[in-house]
Amino acid sequence: QVQLVESGGGSVQAGGSLRLSCAASGYTDCSYAMSWYRQAPGKEREFVSSISSAGTTRSYADSVKGRFTISRDNDRKKVYLQMNSLKPEDTAMYYCKTVPTPGSRCVGYWGQGTQVTVSS
Repeated sequence: QVQLVESGGGSVQAGGSLRLSCAASGYTDCSYAMSWYRQAPGKEREFVSSISSAGTTRSYADSVKGRFTISRDNDRKKVYLQMNSLKPEDTAMYYCKTVPTPGSRCVGYWGQGTQVTVSS
């Protein structure tokens, strides 16, 4: 199994910055892209950002483009989300997720989430 643990959330004023981290552990022979999702109270979980397994391809939701940056370290076991110019609408639980290679039989995994609260 793979375990994912998010950290780095907290409370910040609008315009501030936070850096989220997702640490992976456990064994798998699958190769994963990684993604971040978020979920605000009463709303469905939504896509935020993703990064390819090699770390060379990135994608972002329109709502965070130009403000958030996703990255991963050399051993591919940590994923980061640098969040700048935060807005109150960014307030949510943020979740890290593995993204199996398309067409593979590998399963995806979710972390437990870390809370981000942005006040005006």
